[in-house]
Amino acid sequence: MAKDVIQVNGEDRVVREDTAKAFRGVNWAWISIGGFVLIIALVAAFFFLIRPAVRNNPTSDSPRQGSYTQ
Repeated sequence: MAKDVIQVNGEDRVVREDTAKAFRGVNWAWISIGGFVLIIALVAAFFFLIRPAVRNNPTSDSPRQGSYTQ
């Protein structure tokens, strides 16, 4: 059986190759989930914080805001 080395709490441990792959897979899964949550948070911040501020700009001269005269 093939052996591999993983680090747990700063300590090197020799484990079977399939156990090491599973350990690394779980770590990558947590990193991927964290990245996905970060991207969703950035998109939500854009839509809920930045977009309304741009849309409610008081200096805009759009007809919808009543500054248009015929």
